[in-house]
Amino acid sequence: MVLNPAPARELPDELLALVDIITPNETEAEKLTGIRVESDEDAAKAANVLHAKGIGTVMITLGSRGVWLSAEGGSRRIPGFRVQAIDTIAAGDTFNGALVTALLEGTALPEAIRFAHAAAAIAVTRKGAQPSVPWRTEIDEFLAQQG
Repeated sequence: MVLNPAPARELPDELLALVDIITPNETEAEKLTGIRVESDEDAAKAANVLHAKGIGTVMITLGSRGVWLSAEGGSRRIPGFRVQAIDTIAAGDTFNGALVTALLEGTALPEAIRFAHAAAAIAVTRKGAQPSVPWRTEIDEFLAQQG
């Protein structure tokens, strides 16, 4: 199960123990762990708290700084794409939708994160929620331009 714990609120450990992948932003990670996420070190500490609750893969979204990925193979920050943000209203939902799409297609986690980053990067360059979510072809074109 993939859980996007938005909006930020406390969740019971019994629920968290059922989660395979969690994708909180910094505020949500703080609410769930009590650790303010302001650096990679903070993200690592927060991820460890979530792992202790039984979650195998923790991905803390860090806005323009990317995503902190912590899983069985280790942990690291995966940078996002630099774009001129206009409206971030749909960034998280777009990221999560694209991530799950890529994972369901059998894409490996690092590449799925890159795909999700691309979708979110496109979304923040547009105004509004639904109108900002990119089409698949737009994501593929964006990634091709990035090399």
